[in-house]
Amino acid sequence: ALMYLVFITMLALNVSKEVLVGFGQIFEKVTKNNQSMTNSNNDYYGTIAQLSEEQPEIWSAADKTAKEIRVASDEFYNFVEQIKTDATAKARKDDPDLKDYQKLDKGDDLNSILFSPDGISDRGKELIDRMNNYKSIVIRVFASKYPQYTGLVEDRFENGDYSDGGEFGTVTDKEGVKIPWLKYHFEGFPLISSLAKLTFIQNSIRSTENDVLNALFGRVQTDTGTTNSDNYITLLQTSKGAYYQGEKFDGKVILGRKAGAAQPNEVDLSIDGIKLTADQYEKIQGGITLNVGAGKPGDHQITGSLIYINDGKEDKIPVDQSFAVIAKPNSAVISADKMNVVYRGVDNPMTISIPGISDDKIRATAPGLRKLKGSKFSMTPGKGREVVITATGKLPDGQTISTKTKFRIKNLPKPSATFFDQPGSVRLNKNTILRSEVGAMMEDFDFDLKLNVKSFKIRIPGNPTIKCDGTSMCNKAQKALQRARTGQTITITDVEVQNPANPKYKFKRSAPVVIEIL
Repeated sequence: ALMYLVFITMLALNVSKEVLVGFGQIFEKVTKNNQSMTNSNNDYYGTIAQLSEEQPEIWSAADKTAKEIRVASDEFYNFVEQIKTDATAKARKDDPDLKDYQKLDKGDDLNSILFSPDGISDRGKELIDRMNNYKSIVIRVFASKYPQYTGLVEDRFENGDYSDGGEFGTVTDKEGVKIPWLKYHFEGFPLISSLAKLTFIQNSIRSTENDVLNALFGRVQTDTGTTNSDNYITLLQTSKGAYYQGEKFDGKVILGRKAGAAQPNEVDLSIDGIKLTADQYEKIQGGITLNVGAGKPGDHQITGSLIYINDGKEDKIPVDQSFAVIAKPNSAVISADKMNVVYRGVDNPMTISIPGISDDKIRATAPGLRKLKGSKFSMTPGKGREVVITATGKLPDGQTISTKTKFRIKNLPKPSATFFDQPGSVRLNKNTILRSEVGAMMEDFDFDLKLNVKSFKIRIPGNPTIKCDGTSMCNKAQKALQRARTGQTITITDVEVQNPANPKYKFKRSAPVVIEIL
């Protein structure tokens, strides 16, 4: 089913940059796989055409089937490719190779292609119609002769429930509401996730061609029911393109020709060099179904052999396949685009990670940046107006990921003077004023800074401005306060503030506090 196309529907519109990069990596890998399958299929088509010329009595029927499948496949594949091309036209102006996955977070360009104010657009309807038509052609031309493939083709190009007789297939969401399949899977999602889905549809087309071609070769070359390495190749079937860390990996290792294929007599397989035990797989017609944990993020290799006994002779079918696992996000990240800010004079806590790479293999560099533990870092910026943090890591397949993120450097906001622990203004009697102390605080600031007051100035009506060291009223200020009258106001200004954690940092002039004598 198309739901194997990934876990995309679990994510909100505001996805983290790491997740966008993760989707981009999947999109890139499946795109390369599609090209490889296209080349392989073209070789098969050419071989069948040549054999049909040389041995028409044996291969002409197979060549006719292959040509019908090829035409239908290329038409559907190219239609999907054109949608992808149109949806990425704007993005390619600044990023021709579509490598900056973090900027492919808006789905408006694809939404305008597939949807209209009234619902699904003409091109959206055509996508569904072409999918249903392609499925019908494959079943008529191919699965009618090889009925065991019918269910596989139906699953690959499933596009909702049509039991209610509507124009479009529907999906029932968790609230029980029926939503058109196309809207459920594509409307409002980040562009890179939708590109990955469309690329998986193309992967299903090429995989279907590959199944057809392998079946044609297997059916024509031998009808004896024997299993040998000359007539079969191994394939890895998965319900998804990638798996979450800790999720069960339900992949199937099968033979290229499934028609009439028997269960293997023995299984000698390893995942990442660790041999499978009998409880980690189940033998099925033409291969096995795996039942193992997906493992840590990265690429994982399945190697070994499926062993068949033919006429008392052991025949080993080699297996060399891989699957990818990416780290599962535990929350969505919502950020304000213009709030990449670090503050001078304090330690700024930061989290730096790369999906699919363990924390101990990630290197992050920038002036003033130091690693604490795991993915936790601390940034203490110096001079300048901005700082660039570079995070670098190497994926299991050897590819290096490097990302640069720019942060603005801002000075700390000015503190506010306080009296009797109150900023702004306060009304107190004379005795309380004499006993209270001057303090300072950072109002509406995210960092919990404990500030020390070194000195302050106090203005009392009828007296010159008096400077006091420390936090309490000095003798000169106390004598002047004794002469002050009820109703007069006192102003405390020029409070000198110090952060004990960074004594050298110079704060801006503090906001004053006004005291009315009761």
